[in-house]
Amino acid sequence: MNLHEYQGKQLFRQQGIPVPEGRLLQQAEQLPQAATELGGGRWVLKAQVHAGGRGKGGGVLVSSSLEELEAGARRILAQPLVTPQTGADGLPVSALLLEPACAIQRELYLGLLLDRAAERLLVMASAAGGMSIEEVAAKTPEQIHSLHIDPVVGVQPDQGRELAFALGLEGDQIKQFGQMLSRLYALYVAEDASLVEINPLVVTQSGDLLALDAKINLDDNAAFRHPQRAQWRDLSQEDAREAQAAEHELNYISLDGNIGCMVNGAGLAMATMDLVKLHGGLPANFLDVGGGTTAARVAEAFKLILSDSQVKAVLVNIFGGIVRCDLIAEGIISAIKEVGIQIPVVVRLEGTRAAEGLAMLNASGLALETASDLTQAAQRVVAAAGGAA
Repeated sequence: MNLHEYQGKQLFRQQGIPVPEGRLLQQAEQLPQAATELGGGRWVLKAQVHAGGRGKGGGVLVSSSLEELEAGARRILAQPLVTPQTGADGLPVSALLLEPACAIQRELYLGLLLDRAAERLLVMASAAGGMSIEEVAAKTPEQIHSLHIDPVVGVQPDQGRELAFALGLEGDQIKQFGQMLSRLYALYVAEDASLVEINPLVVTQSGDLLALDAKINLDDNAAFRHPQRAQWRDLSQEDAREAQAAEHELNYISLDGNIGCMVNGAGLAMATMDLVKLHGGLPANFLDVGGGTTAARVAEAFKLILSDSQVKAVLVNIFGGIVRCDLIAEGIISAIKEVGIQIPVVVRLEGTRAAEGLAMLNASGLALETASDLTQAAQRVVAAAGGAA
């Protein structure tokens, strides 16, 4: 689950990581009072969306004019924000964050993420703050400094000093950086995060470190340990079909193709998508209904796939290990009758009671095809969708 900037900064404050004072706004009319409370003569207004590149999309406004800021707030709230990370449709903006403008001396980058290959948390720091870290890695990789944290001992003082020196920090800034890194690590562990990022981390004109932004991704697999997270979720920032899938314990990701895929098991789903692509087709989604799927879940999966108007054919690939294929066949028949599918459906069943399941499908009288193996199923569904892309 992604957090908004203002939510991330709330967690930063709890860990003692310095951030600017701010006010959250839902309406433009709230801006004058918020600016008065914050004080200062210049402010920054930022759209709260789950995407980077807000400034490039017109979602960040810096001004000393309250009239200009209020007009900007109305504009930003009135339409979806399109950034390099949102796609053409953009994301709706329902909240704005107002903060006093900061006198900046330097901009840095600091982030923590999981390095699965090393089985350690990876700290990344760069003197090129305020830019996309991917762009820095591609163009000037020498500006990125990294190290791993041993989970047994956590962040060590020498690691903080090593990165601080690499970033050109000096004096009390070295101590501040070490404390910030330790607190960022503590936040990562306590909140079961998958990414914690400050970009930019700035050195102010007074020489202090300040987190001007906060990007935090939380591991959904640990949500049961954090029941308060339910109130943090912003469904308006998520793909509607992916949110619907989560409600039915389905793993769904929208893609750009025209062949809907319904598979049980993430590995089998990836292999199915690879074969569809190999034979010239383009998957419209990744959809894992789970190893212990039920007929009801199959019906919901069909509804989910068909809610995408780009889908021209559906491939169902089920391996009956935990689940019986005849029960899946029952669910497929029920779903097709309930939903009223008007596009081709190809079904491949293998495993426990697969023969019985295929017999049920062939005797159903429904307009669907069955396949004896996955290669044949992929070829048939690609042909049914109009041939190779």
